[in-house]
Amino acid sequence: MATLLLPCDCSSSALLAVRHAVDAFRRGDVLMVHLLNVQPPFSAYVARHVGRELRADFHRERADEALAEARRMLEAAGVPYRVHTEIGDKARCIADAARQLRCDRIVIGTARKSALVRAVENSLTSRLMECSTVPVEV
Repeated sequence: MATLLLPCDCSSSALLAVRHAVDAFRRGDVLMVHLLNVQPPFSAYVARHVGRELRADFHRERADEALAEARRMLEAAGVPYRVHTEIGDKARCIADAARQLRCDRIVIGTARKSALVRAVENSLTSRLMECSTVPVEV
């Protein structure tokens, strides 16, 4: 049985990945899900003028909002999970979290785009697949 890292930003694509994880749990393929939300950091200008505690509260509120539906879906299905939040570059934070949490794979939902468009746009999925040492399931 696998441990999954499930990055989620409340987009419809991310929620499809949550449904996929729920289905895998019901089949007996998944033991635990680590639900992750990555928030972008504030610019240096904003960070200079807004206190650390206020910035942390803002990031926490945004992460809670982004994970609310995914948490509801996992709880309704009885899937054991833990919530994690990070601040930084999404691809790097996801790859680092998967390694640190010793996840067997990363399950990520993505919008349907051609390989050419993904390469040109430098998409999150492409960057994650490049920097992750853990298998990425799209």
